[in-house]
Amino acid sequence: MTMRLKTTVLAGGLLLTLTGCGVAETAGQVGNAASTAAVCADAVRIATANPDLTDPKAAADRAHAAAEELTGLAARAANTTAAEAINGLATTLRETTVDELARTPAAWVQEKAAQVAALTRACGG
Repeated sequence: MTMRLKTTVLAGGLLLTLTGCGVAETAGQVGNAASTAAVCADAVRIATANPDLTDPKAAADRAHAAAEELTGLAARAANTTAAEAINGLATTLRETTVDELARTPAAWVQEKAAQVAALTRACGG
């Protein structure tokens, strides 16, 4: 094999290797975006489920269960901004008290709505 042929073969192999790395990186980015989109869709679905505020105990229990679901989703989010927004909402739901829902349900709904809006922005960006 001539030196020119060896150089061409090596250069072609290097090009294929580098191209393969780029394809794998792009595929990973697409996979991360799809994963984040799925996590975000689940998080918004969970967060927008409206508990029956006429039963503060049941609503608080549902908020706590939703917090656990959201915490699990945040751990799966490839996007750290989305994960932070999901965790923030999970914290709010985890800290929900029966007294809060009985005394100030409108304020609780407003705070939750603001966090869902922040989650939606984080997932879109």
